[in-house]
Amino acid sequence: MEAQNVLSRPDGELSLGAQPEMSRFGKLNFLKRILLSSSGRAALALLLVLAVGMVFNAEGTFFNLGTHRDTLRELSVFGILACGQTLVIITGGIDLSVGSVAALAAVCAATMAIHWNWSAGLVVLCCLLVGAATGSVTGLVTARLGVQPFIATLAMMVMARGLAKYVSGGMQVSTAIQNPDGTFRYVSVPPLFNAIGARIWGGDLAVVTLIFAFCAVVAWLALSRLCWGRYLYAIGGNEEAARLSGIPVVTAKTLAYIASGIFAAAAGLCLAAQEQQGSPDSGNGYELTAIAMVVIGGTNLMGGRGGMGLTLLGVLTIGYLDKILSINAVPLAGRLMLTGIIIVVAVLAQRKK
Repeated sequence: MEAQNVLSRPDGELSLGAQPEMSRFGKLNFLKRILLSSSGRAALALLLVLAVGMVFNAEGTFFNLGTHRDTLRELSVFGILACGQTLVIITGGIDLSVGSVAALAAVCAATMAIHWNWSAGLVVLCCLLVGAATGSVTGLVTARLGVQPFIATLAMMVMARGLAKYVSGGMQVSTAIQNPDGTFRYVSVPPLFNAIGARIWGGDLAVVTLIFAFCAVVAWLALSRLCWGRYLYAIGGNEEAARLSGIPVVTAKTLAYIASGIFAAAAGLCLAAQEQQGSPDSGNGYELTAIAMVVIGGTNLMGGRGGMGLTLLGVLTIGYLDKILSINAVPLAGRLMLTGIIIVVAVLAQRKK
């Protein structure tokens, strides 16, 4: 069997063109290319995390099915945010507002479902529209007005957090409703929250995990099957060349931020359902974790390269790393510092490549 031709695809995966036989040195070179690729590094990191978990698991906790079930449930909200973040980062941008938009959506969902007793379909639709509205503002400011994504999304992060506090009155929106005389009356948890926060298949699978999987599939289809996805890669690779090629840069970039806002709103809805309340302080710092998942997966911060497959590896890597350290009683401070180190290493690896 002769050496195979390795071609790099926009999503960071490797495409193999069949050619006749691969020599011993050709095989070594082939493996080297895989290990130096974004997807190869992400897969290697994931395998390393799993290996550490198997060796240093606390009394076999890592081998318990419940551990993996809970891990997938805990990382689902971050994973949904990472789906939208992937679309934006591929364009060469970044979205720092997703955590605040998630908090705003959580507060709106709790207010509409608990206090106003709206129907489930109307609550979901309104929350997604809130996310789309925040994303459209950010996208237009970035794409149309030429404001740097860091500045535009930082401003939206502050504005969305302020709106969340305004809508909620600075308090948690829960099933305890305060009467005009200062007393409280309690209402039942909305069916929508019970449905989203539920577990199925005998408790082995959380509904929020299915929502994350659905969001990941939607983002993957958008990037790999739609012309819009090709446009995002082209914009991230060279925005001026994409514009000269006739690509609607403003529209494509704006849609990327709108999609990120919608994913953030979906994450906020899941967050409210899991906590059975809407807190204006929820989602604080979630944007950094989502960015870390995308970067560790191998999506290039400079844009033009990456994909949902790589982001999924990054989500699993961060999620399992945190769970392994947690079951081994590593303090939160240590887990945060280790995550920061991993992010720096991932970015340095991208620069080297």
